[in-house]
Amino acid sequence: MQPTAASLADALPEGRVLTAEASFAGYLHDEGEWAIYGTPHAVVRPESAEEVAAVVRWCVETGTPLVPRGAGTGLSGGANAIEGCVIVSFERMNAVLEVNEAERWARVQPGVVNDDLRAHVARHGLWYPPDPASSPWSTIGGNVATNAGGMCCVKYGVTRDYVLELEVVTGTGEITRLGHRTAKGVAGYDLAGLIVGSEGTLAVVTEIVVRLRPLPPAPITVAGMFDSLVDAGRAVALVAESGISPSVLELVDHHCLKAVDDWKHMGLSTDANAVLIGRTDAPGEQGAFEAAELARCFEEAGASVAAVSADEQESEALYAARRLAYPALERLGPVLTEDVCVPKAKVPEVLARIEEIAAAHSVLIANIAHAGDGNLHPLIITTPGDDAAKARAHEAFTEIIDAALAAGGTVSGEHGVGTLKLDGLRKELSPVSLALHHAVKNALDPHGILNPGRAIPPLGIVILQAREPY
Repeated sequence: MQPTAASLADALPEGRVLTAEASFAGYLHDEGEWAIYGTPHAVVRPESAEEVAAVVRWCVETGTPLVPRGAGTGLSGGANAIEGCVIVSFERMNAVLEVNEAERWARVQPGVVNDDLRAHVARHGLWYPPDPASSPWSTIGGNVATNAGGMCCVKYGVTRDYVLELEVVTGTGEITRLGHRTAKGVAGYDLAGLIVGSEGTLAVVTEIVVRLRPLPPAPITVAGMFDSLVDAGRAVALVAESGISPSVLELVDHHCLKAVDDWKHMGLSTDANAVLIGRTDAPGEQGAFEAAELARCFEEAGASVAAVSADEQESEALYAARRLAYPALERLGPVLTEDVCVPKAKVPEVLARIEEIAAAHSVLIANIAHAGDGNLHPLIITTPGDDAAKARAHEAFTEIIDAALAAGGTVSGEHGVGTLKLDGLRKELSPVSLALHHAVKNALDPHGILNPGRAIPPLGIVILQAREPY
């Protein structure tokens, strides 16, 4: 059937469907640099699961691709428009529906912003731990789509660890609930866990029940200044060997610190080549012990300075600088963002390899990392309009993926595969594993309409129409 915008609008309440191309500008792509995108047929802003189901059924009937979208803060192209698709934006489904203090869970719509959920449950003395650097803007639905992590995840885990139950619309347009809200439950397959991280390719999430924790104590911050990235990586390995559980262990290099300070004038020291920001939120004597152990590991690895911060303002400035690193670097030029994860013992080796790759391709690579869990984010920065630099950046991007896989790592720790990591994932998955992925996809999305061409490499050749990457 030839799809028409009028027939889609007829299936939904008035005002839900945008069809004017001028209204598409804010929905075309996420923040994944150079990921391809096309022009959608329409953008739908639903207000209920029933409306989402109507859109899915319309897409099935017309053979139209459907792309779910949160805030568009992703970094892999997973929410980019496909030529002729329908974008489903969850901006109007943004309510915290319920908080259960006794059972410690919250029921939310997918358009709820991560930090807004945190602020809401804090009024109940509760805490939602997953905290991607984009938490002031990214949505819980988007976090679920990519199984987002963040700075606290070294101790507290990633999004999948906090998703108890999902309401979803299936690839055939039916509404169902997956998972359970009880403390235990092993009835049936873990379909909710399967949906988390599937980037909208298996079902459309319309409601999420997330696990909450009590608010943690105020943290103690330990800062380590290093002359080299490799020494900072050695400190990460030593912390892992020590057996302590820091609540944060983040790496920021001097490129990032300088970019943030030039932008925000925070008075940050940029003398060190790398800074490790460690935190412990353990109570009482245990917290003091863990802070001392962090400082010891930093010193043993060669830190020029390793100190427990007595200045709360200074420690918060360093923590804020880590969050601001990506947007600060974007001011310098297009940023191609990596997201590899390697065993913690391999962090020094892979950081050294990243430096070699930067030199070999004459590209600027700034480094931030959730170092405590081996999740590295090399940021490849190019000059706008420099096609030769862009080509070298892509070569560096590929070689970093190869280095991570050679170290026993994975091509994505938290940003998702989207379109940018499809070739890398093909290298990571065995043919048998890839076939299993496609069997699951075909079972849950039998018409192939849900975010096609994303998250898993094709078994054959798939050509997606697209305009030039932005």
